[in-house]
Amino acid sequence: MLDASASLNPLGTPFEHPDSELDLQDLLRTGLEKLEQYPDNRYLEYRTAAASFVGMGTTYENIVPGNGSTEIIRLVAECVIAEGDVVLIPKPTFSEYEMQCKVMGAEIKYVDQEDIFDLDGKTLDEAKIIFVCNPNNPTGKLFLKEQIEELAEKCATHKTILFIDEAYIELADPQQSVAYLVEGNDYLFIQRSLTKSFAIPGIRMGFGVASRKFARVLNNARLSWNMGCVSDTIATALLNMEGGANSKYLRDSRDFIAKEREFLMQKLSRRGFKPIESSVNYIFVDISDLSMNSSELAERMASHGVLIRDCSSFQDIGKDYIRIAIRNREENERIASTIRQVIYEWGREQAEFQLGENIKVASDCGRRGSNTDCDYYPCHFEGQDCTFCFCPFYPCEDSRTGGSWVESSSGGKVWSCLNCNIVHEEKVVDELLSVFTTDGLDEKSIKKAWEHVMETNL
Repeated sequence: MLDASASLNPLGTPFEHPDSELDLQDLLRTGLEKLEQYPDNRYLEYRTAAASFVGMGTTYENIVPGNGSTEIIRLVAECVIAEGDVVLIPKPTFSEYEMQCKVMGAEIKYVDQEDIFDLDGKTLDEAKIIFVCNPNNPTGKLFLKEQIEELAEKCATHKTILFIDEAYIELADPQQSVAYLVEGNDYLFIQRSLTKSFAIPGIRMGFGVASRKFARVLNNARLSWNMGCVSDTIATALLNMEGGANSKYLRDSRDFIAKEREFLMQKLSRRGFKPIESSVNYIFVDISDLSMNSSELAERMASHGVLIRDCSSFQDIGKDYIRIAIRNREENERIASTIRQVIYEWGREQAEFQLGENIKVASDCGRRGSNTDCDYYPCHFEGQDCTFCFCPFYPCEDSRTGGSWVESSSGGKVWSCLNCNIVHEEKVVDELLSVFTTDGLDEKSIKKAWEHVMETNL
């Protein structure tokens, strides 16, 4: 099973990187040596490593250690939100924000992503907190630090807490982080997650960055010993890698993602698919022009061993969007080929159904069916008969029809009926219908129709 639904670093963990000096087994042994001790609840080594990793003037006093993003979001919600408080959530975005705020009894108000920077004073005065994911999940859009800086200043003026989720920033552009703003702004909180950047979701680790005053409140409120000895040891080692957010591993990761993202964008740019430009390791795809919805597409992909993210769970987004994680080249080719296979199978099912309906109409009513609503109509010539627009002989692979082998986007060959018009000719349609209305539509009747009608007319 290929999981292209979870957006992890496609380069793999740092322990697999050729230039890494980290040994996972050594770190596990070191962590387990502390198995019989309670962790130091201050987590000074981890917080110091996190501050060094972020840079931008931060110190350990600005760091709030967390057992992954979900715990950190819950912590902020518990400390900030009272029942009935208004929370602003740009849509679409990570659903965990609303989930954790609803637990605290918040009133959720949604705004569109493109309206984040145009919020008026009245809206901000009413809100206790606003969540902004940068880069955004699921769209992959990265806001520039100048935009976030302006929003942070506006929120502070109206005493609205601005929660910036930078979980994917290391895989996009760490220079766009606004961590340098926290010490001068008690209304700004930044979340970081090591899960995505280092591709280790099984070891829960992350941290928040805030002013010393805000961080002190959160550190006093968080659950004691919220990180175990193993996650503390491994996370500290990862954050202490030479270069921090610009370590060779993360630089290589960003280069790898950019290259594979361009490749996969090209592969996804096909009829019914509109991939949205992304800055990070996943691609948001608009499939509103595809007759299949996101849930059905995700289910059919899963049946072929490839998981993609059905985005219908995001706020009021409907079933028109999917998210696909960028993987390595071999896996990206598999994703693209599986999409082609699923659409072919689905199209074949629809074609067979529609063909059966057309034949039924002709049999019951004495007239031919048509498909004049087809996006390709008229695909061959004016006055065509579309009873067999969904051809029962596809792929016939007989060049006498006008069909031919053409190059596919993957570099292989596919049978094209673009220049075939014989099954649209009125005489041929009448003769084919005489076979199918009498014998039904099955392999035997299709073979008979080819021999008695097609061969005669070719």
